[in-house]
Amino acid sequence: MNKVKSLKTLILVAASYILSAAAAVSAPFAHWTKSELILDNGLVKRVIKLPSPAGNFLTKSYQPVTGEFKYFQSANADFQFEINGAIFSGKSEWSLSAMTAISDLRGGDGAAVTLLSTDKKVEVAVKYLLYPDLPVIRKSLVIKNSGDAEVALESVDVEKFQVAGYYPTTFSWICGDYGRRRSIGPYDGNMQDALVIVHNMDWQAGIVIGNEAAGVMKHTSVFWDSPTICSGLTHKDARFPFRKWLKPGESFETPQVFTMVYNGHQDPDEMLNTAVPDFVRKHLGIRLSELKEKPTFVYNTWNPFKKDINERLIMELAKAAAWAGMKEFVIDDGWQDSYGDWGIDKKKFPNGLKPVFDYIKSLGMKPGLWVSVGSAAPASKVFQQHPEWFVKDENGKLTSLHGEADKYTACFSTGWRDYIKGVLTKLMLENGLEYLKLDFAVVTSPYVFDHTKSGCYAADHPGHKDHAESLAANYEPLWKLFDELHQLKPGLFIDCTFETMGGLQLIDYAMLKHAEGNWLANFYGPDEQGDLRVRNMAWWRSPAMSATALVIGNLQMDDKGWETHIKSLAGALPIMLGDPRKLSPEQLKKYRSYADWLQAMQTQYDIMSYRQDMRGFGEPKEGGWDGFQRINTDTKQGGIIGVFRQGALETERSVSVNYLEPAKIYRVKTMAGKIIVTATGNELATKGFEVQIDGLFAGKLFEVCPR
Repeated sequence: MNKVKSLKTLILVAASYILSAAAAVSAPFAHWTKSELILDNGLVKRVIKLPSPAGNFLTKSYQPVTGEFKYFQSANADFQFEINGAIFSGKSEWSLSAMTAISDLRGGDGAAVTLLSTDKKVEVAVKYLLYPDLPVIRKSLVIKNSGDAEVALESVDVEKFQVAGYYPTTFSWICGDYGRRRSIGPYDGNMQDALVIVHNMDWQAGIVIGNEAAGVMKHTSVFWDSPTICSGLTHKDARFPFRKWLKPGESFETPQVFTMVYNGHQDPDEMLNTAVPDFVRKHLGIRLSELKEKPTFVYNTWNPFKKDINERLIMELAKAAAWAGMKEFVIDDGWQDSYGDWGIDKKKFPNGLKPVFDYIKSLGMKPGLWVSVGSAAPASKVFQQHPEWFVKDENGKLTSLHGEADKYTACFSTGWRDYIKGVLTKLMLENGLEYLKLDFAVVTSPYVFDHTKSGCYAADHPGHKDHAESLAANYEPLWKLFDELHQLKPGLFIDCTFETMGGLQLIDYAMLKHAEGNWLANFYGPDEQGDLRVRNMAWWRSPAMSATALVIGNLQMDDKGWETHIKSLAGALPIMLGDPRKLSPEQLKKYRSYADWLQAMQTQYDIMSYRQDMRGFGEPKEGGWDGFQRINTDTKQGGIIGVFRQGALETERSVSVNYLEPAKIYRVKTMAGKIIVTATGNELATKGFEVQIDGLFAGKLFEVCPR
């Protein structure tokens, strides 16, 4: 009987412990009193002064929960924006209207504070979200026109911090351009600054700033015109200024900005390789994380065939590509009868596209198609019937934002968006498309350097009132289009090219939330130079951006150095072009071994969800060694690594592998299955193993797996 009672007691104690633990896990991250809002998830803590009942709204402190952090002053403006030229910030006078607990569908928990200006004409809801086990706070503003006249909203800083005096501004590294380019001194960011890190090497502390605004609309500045750190939308004096006209009673919610404060890190790359990709993968809401089957090996027809394609050629290429183990087959430009109407050229494809796509599927590949999502030729039916749907320049004339005289650019703030949705839906559902490459400029062009030749100057388009408003107004319908296509086909892979994004090699978090990939570059040239440029681009953009979203062309299957092509591309999204018909049966068999290995690694480790830097190997460059890891940091079961010699004098290098379980025993194996080393995770991180590469320009891939 006593044993039964003891057992019951143990069960009750265990149940109590479990309930307590569950309560602790589910405890809200936001608490408030009449005078303070406290945001605390156990890793970071932010204390905000509330108007009580009226007054300023200021971030009093923002720091890691443990350790010292000295970056910010004790009275930060928190946010700032302009309405009709008048500045509103947390340092303005506000009355507190409401405090509300909020959450999102991806683990976020926090609070929204609603403030009303003293003249009662502006209302702003400041929304904060924190996430479990990550030092991140994600923030947006909902700005409402509470007056009785239309107003212009401009120069929006979602986050605004005042730094503490001399040391942050003097000794901080500013890591811009996806966290990869280091500088000292004032910094005014641009479209490439989806992620900026400010790091003080002496303090071993800093802040990560992730800007989720779209394309050319993002702005982050560090110590630029004052000792502040600001992030949000472009200012009214920018090359591509943000503006939103708000009617009485109308609200606008800004894109989110996420920040991470940290200490105890000697190098900012430690955050770039850990907390940043963890947050992006788990909580940002990127499409790749929702895609059940990620691509592992893609073929595209663009180079060398350009537009010179037809049914017979595509069938021949598809057969050879399937023998090589390709998993996706994308038909690029040249299949259509016109830009705009997007009918099928019956001279090239007399039986239409469906038999071609059916054949591609029968070979075990997913079919894809290129479409210019916002272009129409003057002779197209859609342009002839609806010229009012197209972009106008500053002189009121129809124009091409892409800089090409044979086509016009559509304005997504018109009926064009619904029209092109119908075109894409028909192509997708009738032909069984699994991959859409959506191309060409819709807001700005990478190839037109006059910033006045951007957006739309039409005064009668329903989605924008003027040119400045048209810039952001044309991104949003594009994202909505992508979302609606995904609703129709959840497994669809959308490749939104850098041309559509509006900047050279431009990719960002806004795009990742609505499209899976980005055709990031068109590289041509000698074999080893092409390989280097691929690895350069993958390193420049990751780990801040998901590596599998980096679609880097145009390495060709029939190049003499194609094996190094595959190895280099394994650090991004492997995509090949060229003419696979030129390959011998032995070469196709070798291709197949690479394709099957990559697919096996994806199946076993989900490598396409991860990429990390390799310790001691920096930016790929001539005369050096470089490498990457794709280790599953959630399961810690393993993954792959790639190591490359790019003309270096030495033929051997020590290689370490990080982010594994320290005490667990792993094996490093060649692609053929030969065991190179057996060691614990700690030993692989601290001692590593030797890699020998005899070729002057060559590389090797390895599997890391549990023993």
